[in-house]
Amino acid sequence: MLLKRIIPCLDVQDGRVVKGVGFQSLRDAGDPAFQAARYDAEGADEIVVLDVSATVEGRSTMIETIRAVREVISIPLVAGGGVRSIEDAARLLESGADKVSINSAAVRRPELIAELSERFGRQCVVVAIDATRRTDGGWEVVVDGGRTSTGIDVIDWARRSVELGAGEILLTSRDRDGTGLGYDLDLVRGVTESVSVPVIASGGARNASDLESAFEAGATGALLAGVLHDRITSITSLRLELAALGRELRPC
Repeated sequence: MLLKRIIPCLDVQDGRVVKGVGFQSLRDAGDPAFQAARYDAEGADEIVVLDVSATVEGRSTMIETIRAVREVISIPLVAGGGVRSIEDAARLLESGADKVSINSAAVRRPELIAELSERFGRQCVVVAIDATRRTDGGWEVVVDGGRTSTGIDVIDWARRSVELGAGEILLTSRDRDGTGLGYDLDLVRGVTESVSVPVIASGGARNASDLESAFEAGATGALLAGVLHDRITSITSLRLELAALGRELRPC
């Protein structure tokens, strides 16, 4: 059985970490390399760095930031935002990323998933899915930083992504993002029961109980951002609390 992972996320815009609510009202949350080094020292299992404006601005992901983060951490690094081609992915991997996250470009051209998987291996390809709940109780895929509705069912897209070569799913609830209300467990459960690859739950976490609930719902990783940036909690505290709940984690 895979050990569960605690994964800080650094959403980056103009070289700075930012955080908002529902992908909106972004505020400054520090220097990416500084935050990454802190989280590594506290016991993070992996770090995700996402350029949140690259796709909307039509440019590639920030290579300099990835290099700076890679220099100060020893744990796996996932990089994404604005990845539209094999060349974009190669630049990130050459700059120190271990995996590449793709989102909007994959929705618009699903063949990109297969191309990256064939070139770099399935283990390097993370398909990020941003989801919002529909009135009928299901979930719809949104792209462009949550700005654009697609009409695509999240469960269907998760399945197709894996069929095309995704090695992992990063699943974010836009509705829960930044709220501290906990992960959308129905969403997490729906996707984890539908695919055979690891799923990272994202959007809404505030405490160890939220992480444990996501793990119980089938997630292999739990992503956090604002509560760590604002020092509401720490990875050290989360690890201790999860251990007290009987959850086995990777030794630090």
